[in-house]
Amino acid sequence: MSTIEQFGYRQELQRSLGFADLMIYGLIFMVPIAPFGIFGFVFSTSHGMVALAYVIGLVAMAFTALSYAQMARAFPMAGSVYTYAGRGIAAPVGFMAGWAILLDYVLVPSLLYLIASTAMNSFVPAIPIWAWLVAFVLLNTVVNYLGIQMTARITRIMLVAELAVLAIFLVVAGVALAQGKAQTGAFTPIFESSSFTWSVTFAAASVAVLSFLGFDGISTLAEENREDARRLGRSMVAALAVAAVLFVVQTWVAALLTPNRGKLIAEGDLTGNAFYDTAAFAGGQWLSVLTAVATAVAWGFANSLVAQAATSRLLFAMARDRQLPAFLAKVDPKRKVPVNATLVVAAISLVVGIFMSTREMGTTELTSLVNFGAMTAFLLLHVAVVIHYAIRQGSRNYWAHLVAPVLGFAVLVGVVINQNVAAQWVGGIWLALGLVVLGASYLLGRKPALPSEVK
Repeated sequence: MSTIEQFGYRQELQRSLGFADLMIYGLIFMVPIAPFGIFGFVFSTSHGMVALAYVIGLVAMAFTALSYAQMARAFPMAGSVYTYAGRGIAAPVGFMAGWAILLDYVLVPSLLYLIASTAMNSFVPAIPIWAWLVAFVLLNTVVNYLGIQMTARITRIMLVAELAVLAIFLVVAGVALAQGKAQTGAFTPIFESSSFTWSVTFAAASVAVLSFLGFDGISTLAEENREDARRLGRSMVAALAVAAVLFVVQTWVAALLTPNRGKLIAEGDLTGNAFYDTAAFAGGQWLSVLTAVATAVAWGFANSLVAQAATSRLLFAMARDRQLPAFLAKVDPKRKVPVNATLVVAAISLVVGIFMSTREMGTTELTSLVNFGAMTAFLLLHVAVVIHYAIRQGSRNYWAHLVAPVLGFAVLVGVVINQNVAAQWVGGIWLALGLVVLGASYLLGRKPALPSEVK
């Protein structure tokens, strides 16, 4: 079994997580009921073929999960795609991959807090959105500071709660369908010939993949994994597979019961309540309230808890390699957590979340930016697999080290091309800024170099 000492690092984080802990972490990061919060957006964009959008998203993420699993075996360290691209291709490419996925990892906690705080504000209007944001951020920061084992214990409890709510919805919705409440044909959510186009499908998939983002977060816990590195990759694939089944089933059932389909497709889900309206139609107002509260707690506490943990590990890994300010690499000697990185993520989440809460389309804008950063980094991940295994090592495992990453790259290109235009512009500017930072590092004599490469 490879150790991080072989790559020039010291073991500072606590190795206490097993396969089940990692898989549950990934599931909580993806949120088993994630489609509840963005159902209307995906439904409108896909012209009602919401289940198909999730299937396309699964295909893109399945290839990516396979590439993650391969690179996790080769380089069992924290840092996710930053580490894999840096060591699989070259340190400067690793920096750009890390910079790209920072757009995802740094902004995703803000997005989660914003969605949850908005939902809670709708139930308790007397407490403003910013106050809910502060409460969620403080709670999650304290839990993450207490250590990765505390985070793991809480994620297990939250996973059971989310699955219970999902089961209730599916049972009630199943009864509604048996009573003849279906609003469309049984296979319309997966394919509608009059509405299908590849551009529509990929545009919807670019939104749906938000629900899958998180399985990759497992890779940031590589230095807290107590088992063989191959188990890390398997936990990513397992978490993705379980989440995919849950996503497709719940969106298929919900799409069959969605009232006012034509209006939702034409006007979009401006209030973000499409799923909760569907729940009310299926089982009554109590089911609408249950699913809405569950979404708020899942996104604002459970999901953002693990997102903050993953983001802090990415910052820690990049700072340890002198790609970010050194103070972010500080590890609390007692708790064995990257304490400064955790606090910085909390601060950024708070500021960005409050700012975006003042914008009319704040949630949509954050969603698009998060997806752009992740997809761009994943493209580099696939390239890293081919270069490291197929080219450098001459691997004969053509499926895992050539065919799968090439197919994954192609599918992701289709998703990125069909993303929100504004997100493409802002994401492009972010990447350009990363190139400027990289150039400045070279001019200042701090060119990217990994420990084993330092002379």
